[in-house]
Amino acid sequence: MTSPVLFLFTDGRIRQADPASPHLLVTDWGASRGDGVFESVSVIEGRMPPLDDRLDRLVASAAALDLPLPDRALWAEAIARAIEAHDHVPRLAITLALTRGVEGHGEAPSAWLLAKPARDFATIRRSGISVVTLDRGYRSDAAEAAPWLLLGAKHLSYATNAAALREAARRGADDVIFTSTDGVALEGPTSSLIVRRGSRIVSPSLDSGILAGTTQAAVFAFFEANGFDTASVSVAAESLASADGLWLVSSVRQAVAVHTLDGIPVPTDRDLTERLNDWLAEQK
Repeated sequence: MTSPVLFLFTDGRIRQADPASPHLLVTDWGASRGDGVFESVSVIEGRMPPLDDRLDRLVASAAALDLPLPDRALWAEAIARAIEAHDHVPRLAITLALTRGVEGHGEAPSAWLLAKPARDFATIRRSGISVVTLDRGYRSDAAEAAPWLLLGAKHLSYATNAAALREAARRGADDVIFTSTDGVALEGPTSSLIVRRGSRIVSPSLDSGILAGTTQAAVFAFFEANGFDTASVSVAAESLASADGLWLVSSVRQAVAVHTLDGIPVPTDRDLTERLNDWLAEQK
């Protein structure tokens, strides 16, 4: 297997480093407090994926945390170099990270890119997953009322998401759909939610404080090309059980159908899911 590749960003330059050696101090705000942002990029068969949406989201997340805005050209160059270093890897997972830096050093940011062969999610793309709904603990308007909660930013503080996935496992499920205290369906810990009702495909509105999904936009393009209507709307959590189909979608895992929700079977369409994932693979 091809080894991971690590690039560090220092003084506006890219420097390759040994991923097996230490580079991040324990006093870095990202390491000690999760005070930073990240982005994920999926690469299939060595093809450079569209980067605008991902870099837009990285910049927006940095702005939400009052971090220096990333140099888009520099990050794009590092991504290209990472892909070149893994030209024989079928699926590559790239993580971009930016933190506030080391405490007491003028908060000069720390930034790096790590590229490594992606996990193989082919099995669950075929079989689907079981999901439980969990209350996120906020109203659906919390992002607007309390922007310091950073609900729309992709930040490094993932303890809550990890705890939710552990709770799902305790309940015998594979994944989670978060809901708001006022009964709105939101997103997964690491994914966007897609809901089918007949020929209509919807995803929760960004007004509910969810992360803007880069894969969600590509999913909408697939369904629109296949005669479906699409919309981003408020989705009632109680309506999920009666949906004609549910998917959790993300950059690396792609689209995974939900076959069971809170112990209740959900309809799945294997052919449609396969065609959707073929489409997503071509967009990367």
